[in-house]
Amino acid sequence: MKKETRRIIIFGETKSFSTMRLRYIHMLTAAAALLASVTAFAQQAKEYPKQEPMRPGMSEYWTPQPKIVTPGLQATSSAPSDAIVLFDGRDLSAWVNDKDGSPAGWNVHDGIVTVDKKAGDIRTKESFGSFQLHIEWCIPPMDAGFTSQARGNSGVYLQNKYEIQVLDSYQNETYVNGQAGSVYKQTPPLVNAMRAPGEWNVYDIIYTAPVFKEDGTYLYQPRVTVLHNGVLVQNNTLIQGTTEHIGFPKVVPHGDGPILLQSHGDPSPGISYRNIWIRRL
Repeated sequence: MKKETRRIIIFGETKSFSTMRLRYIHMLTAAAALLASVTAFAQQAKEYPKQEPMRPGMSEYWTPQPKIVTPGLQATSSAPSDAIVLFDGRDLSAWVNDKDGSPAGWNVHDGIVTVDKKAGDIRTKESFGSFQLHIEWCIPPMDAGFTSQARGNSGVYLQNKYEIQVLDSYQNETYVNGQAGSVYKQTPPLVNAMRAPGEWNVYDIIYTAPVFKEDGTYLYQPRVTVLHNGVLVQNNTLIQGTTEHIGFPKVVPHGDGPILLQSHGDPSPGISYRNIWIRRL
């Protein structure tokens, strides 16, 4: 059988090819042309609508409007309009004895309340979760023989579980996680912002209550921020557990709890408190 051939001119030269080979060349040429066409199409960027230019109003929203709270007087640090007043200098009607729930027995006089160490700790009648607490306290002038933890010792217990230490830390050294402004036996204050005995100190405490898992461990630990005389001494500090005089913190599941003021057993004169108010958060 005679093999069929054809002649074609390539680059000015006449060449002979079998019919089958010629078909193969045509297929390659067609494939190359198709590939070039697809590539050219792909290289043409598809145009989409452009993003609308930002305007100021696009990142603004108007509702819900924050609740209006009237602040207290700056000169006296009086309570804002949404606060619960725990002590305004007149009586201890918001407090009871911590041991038996009887009326609080501390000495109210001249717009302040002084710790009666024989009467024991006092706590609020109401319980609280997360809160903002304002409390002012004063260490009385006393003999230099009272030192370390035996000098103006008291404490503010958050939810009756976690103590922010109250102590005369003015030129009075002690263990650092037991001085004024510490989370007692846990975290020392960032700085010592203590005023001299006879002058009033101020704590502003922002407390976030813990959340517990079903097994009684922390899902979220309690946290506390403390300003001592306007100076930050605890910055969103993690509280490790309950305040323990001996041993380490314990994790004890609980709900809302009262504010407790400590009547410490040290021999120094009792300290005084005034202007106590709290805001639920």
